[in-house]
Amino acid sequence: MTIAFIGTGNMGGAIVRGLIKSGTCLPEEIICTAKTQATLDKIRGYNACIRTTTNNSEAVAEADIVVLAVKPWLINQVMEEIHPKLKLNKQIIVSVAAGVTLKDLAEMAGNDSTFFRVIPNTAVEALCGVTFIAHQGASQEQVDEVQRLFATLGYALVVDEKLIPAGTALASCGIAFAMRYIRAAMAGGVELGFRPEEAARIVEHTVKGAATLLLESCEHPEVAIDRVTTAGGITIKGLNAMEESGFTTAVIDGLKASMV
Repeated sequence: MTIAFIGTGNMGGAIVRGLIKSGTCLPEEIICTAKTQATLDKIRGYNACIRTTTNNSEAVAEADIVVLAVKPWLINQVMEEIHPKLKLNKQIIVSVAAGVTLKDLAEMAGNDSTFFRVIPNTAVEALCGVTFIAHQGASQEQVDEVQRLFATLGYALVVDEKLIPAGTALASCGIAFAMRYIRAAMAGGVELGFRPEEAARIVEHTVKGAATLLLESCEHPEVAIDRVTTAGGITIKGLNAMEESGFTTAVIDGLKASMV
């Protein structure tokens, strides 16, 4: 299977590195394009066997899966460029461009074409990503293939396209939200007496541990919280203080604001 990435910036590059890291694809099965040789040199610096070119049409001609990973405002231009070389009845076309809908893609290439709109987050590079998949006109076999591909990079969920904005807020913006909590907890750790680098590692491993416990137990967070809170104890006092400062409300408000 050959996968062509049209655009290999932050998101395209993260997916490429994740696919190679997971063993899903051999480096030579991946073709990457970019506007500049510097970007291509960067991806080849990760693995010299990755095939690279600045010619988008050349890249898609021999691909089984084409991943459009350019900026949203460049999608139309890129589609016009590669359309003559696409084999829409054979290839799987995947767009990871934020804000570009299935309707937009259909208008660019024809309403009878098959497209996937895929929104991963940057943790796909670490094989801990969350990816949302919507599609138009795809067979169940094609849907299964795309879901299997992205499931090797973390958690992949097929959804109705109307849920993509909510998924983006929860998982893509959510990466930054989780990191903001980590930053705040680190600052608190320094105030409590730890050196910055010590506070960073403590909080990072604590958050990783919390997520791992929930993933392995499939418990509701409140059930797990109850295990570490005792009547009159320090944990419940800390939780209550955070809620008094608007912790849950702030998180929900941030998610809603991310969908505007």
